[in-house]
Amino acid sequence: MSSFQLKRFCTACSTHSSSLEEENQELWLEFISRLLLDTKIKILETAWCLSAFPSELCEFSTNPIRKEAIWVQTLFPLYMQAVLVILHLFYCYFLQVRVTKLEKTMPLPDTLFCAQQIKIPPELPDIMKQFTKAAIRTQPHDVLQWSAAYFTALSKGEPLPVKERIETPSAKQKMDAGLTPGLLKVLHKQLSAKGTVSVAELKEKWKDLCLPEEQLAAILQLDTFDEEVEWMKILALGCSVLGESLLSSMKHACEILTQDPEGGAARIPYETFSFLYCYLASIDGDIPDEKIKAFLQKIKEDADKQSGMVLLRNFQSQPSTRF
Repeated sequence: MSSFQLKRFCTACSTHSSSLEEENQELWLEFISRLLLDTKIKILETAWCLSAFPSELCEFSTNPIRKEAIWVQTLFPLYMQAVLVILHLFYCYFLQVRVTKLEKTMPLPDTLFCAQQIKIPPELPDIMKQFTKAAIRTQPHDVLQWSAAYFTALSKGEPLPVKERIETPSAKQKMDAGLTPGLLKVLHKQLSAKGTVSVAELKEKWKDLCLPEEQLAAILQLDTFDEEVEWMKILALGCSVLGESLLSSMKHACEILTQDPEGGAARIPYETFSFLYCYLASIDGDIPDEKIKAFLQKIKEDADKQSGMVLLRNFQSQPSTRF
């Protein structure tokens, strides 16, 4: 084998260093076959040279000069060829060992995985299922922003920014109104347990639901607030945005605060009803105190007969003051 062929073989070894083990074995078999073939050819050529000069062979043992000439012309090239073959065999062997070690320690960049190699966390399908259902129920305007808030609350164990059901807007309700009873109920679940919340936290929860910031700013301008706000007052002002009158606002408040199932009596404690009604009446400013007291007295009489709970039917039939 010539040095050019051996160089091509070494180049092929380095080029295919990241190939599969079967391909490397085929390459080695091809190399050994060619090496044996070249060795047989050299042996035949040497035998032919020796047979072509019988006189030189006869003088091989008697004439030192002819002995050296025959050695240089015939046997020495074969000997050097054998030495080179052995050296290249060792070189290629150690090259292959090094490549094999690299293949074991360094994974291939374009490794293809089969279905059995891909490990799916067992809780992932249920998480994605619940997330998808929540997104469909809530219908956020900014899915990415809402998703970030959803998974943040999920990781912290906080109430999720998710509606209980899909809301169908009524004919009077604008599609771009922003705040809805369902979203206000979500905010109540997230913030009511704290009682008093900071304006910064309120703005953050408001933004998580993809509600317009201008609407929250308008709500906060209805009263004088510091850096801390009482959540029930914010709830009352949110209901006033949803309702066209004082009693319709109270209706929204009862439906948000009640523990009854949807479509039920929407009962809430009289103390909660009285606080919200008085606060909204003071914001309105046009309802006399005597009228407020007379209205609440009538509501209290009904609540005393209902275990201290106020029902929607206790005030829906009464005339209401428009905001």
